[in-house]
Amino acid sequence: MTIQDTMITMGRQAREASRIMAALGTGEKNAALQAIAKAIDAARAAIAEANARDLAAGRDNGLDAALLDRLELTPARIDGMIEGLQQVAALPDPVGEISDLNYRPSGIQVGKMRVPLGVIGIIYESRPNVTAEAASLCLKSGNAAILRGGSEAIHSNQAIADCIRSGLASVGLPETAVQVVATTDRAAVGALITMPDYVDVVVPRGGKGLIERISRDATVTVIKHLDGICHVYIDDEAAADKALAIAVNAKTHRYGTCNTMETLLIAASRAQELLPGIAQQLQAKGVELRGCEQSRAIVADMLAADDSDWATEYLAPILSVKVVGGLDEAIAHINQWSSQHTDAIVTENYSKSRRFLREVDSSSVMVNASTRFADGFEYGLGAEIGISTDKIHARGPVGLEGLTSQKYIVLGDGHIRQ
Repeated sequence: MTIQDTMITMGRQAREASRIMAALGTGEKNAALQAIAKAIDAARAAIAEANARDLAAGRDNGLDAALLDRLELTPARIDGMIEGLQQVAALPDPVGEISDLNYRPSGIQVGKMRVPLGVIGIIYESRPNVTAEAASLCLKSGNAAILRGGSEAIHSNQAIADCIRSGLASVGLPETAVQVVATTDRAAVGALITMPDYVDVVVPRGGKGLIERISRDATVTVIKHLDGICHVYIDDEAAADKALAIAVNAKTHRYGTCNTMETLLIAASRAQELLPGIAQQLQAKGVELRGCEQSRAIVADMLAADDSDWATEYLAPILSVKVVGGLDEAIAHINQWSSQHTDAIVTENYSKSRRFLREVDSSSVMVNASTRFADGFEYGLGAEIGISTDKIHARGPVGLEGLTSQKYIVLGDGHIRQ
């Protein structure tokens, strides 16, 4: 069979399985998740052996230390996969939930019911534990899944896939409810993202290059974000202690995440007072500062920033800094340069905070809080499949509810339209 034939077969099987999964009750889905968790626990040695093969190949192929770390499945990370499955089993089930049910003048009742999306394709890199995470979220939300991990994790992903199939079979559910692509051929990705008859949504999780390619070539709906160019704006009515704590945390809590601050904006009326202290703490943690002319006049050892800095997601201990005239200029800068991921204001002025919430066009907008809170777990979703900066369907952290949609339901008792 060609790659295209193989993927179409997987698509057909996923579509058939999705109809079974959509009809399941919460207890049946939870039993499947618990069975998969037990299968992973029982297969620790096999998973570790497969992961060792991937790590050895990665070293031979020159993978850097950071990628090797993401690839490694330590005993603690295997524990984390098992715990994650159990946590998803404990989450409320959104499927079948009915909302907004109202009587109409005709006597009918009209409402909305939450339903699975159908078949979800997920394309990801490096981290093999995503295989279990993605499978759990898709299963709990009543969907079937086709998962395509990175070539560097092929043996680890297949070992985890064996556990998923075993767990599903043990509770009488179709093994094809979760299929993990077994080939490293990139043509499989091209086929997966161009099968709208069999795949309803694609979720890419990886670097900007991967997501750009999928967004460009897909004929299937894509839930995605390209960059995390996040801003913190310190307003002229900000509390100094909050401004310092939020700015430092938003940048230095972790450098390589999509919700890390990449640009600090500060009102001109407060820059002389606040910027030296913020810069001192950031530089003490090894952060390189790149600023506008006004910023550099206040912090002498700051490097010069240009337009490319405002447009860059560093994912590193580098921060661009800009002094702005006030709220108008801050909002204008954010809406021009932000990736519409997460942006925050620090202010004690209620009216300004409300205006910032209304006018900043991002998937998460915050008042007096670090951008690092933009995360499914922190938002109470329990887990997330990724972050969406799209404006249709899911936006922001995508949890179980984001893997469902709503359909209208109408309840009558013999009603006919007059």
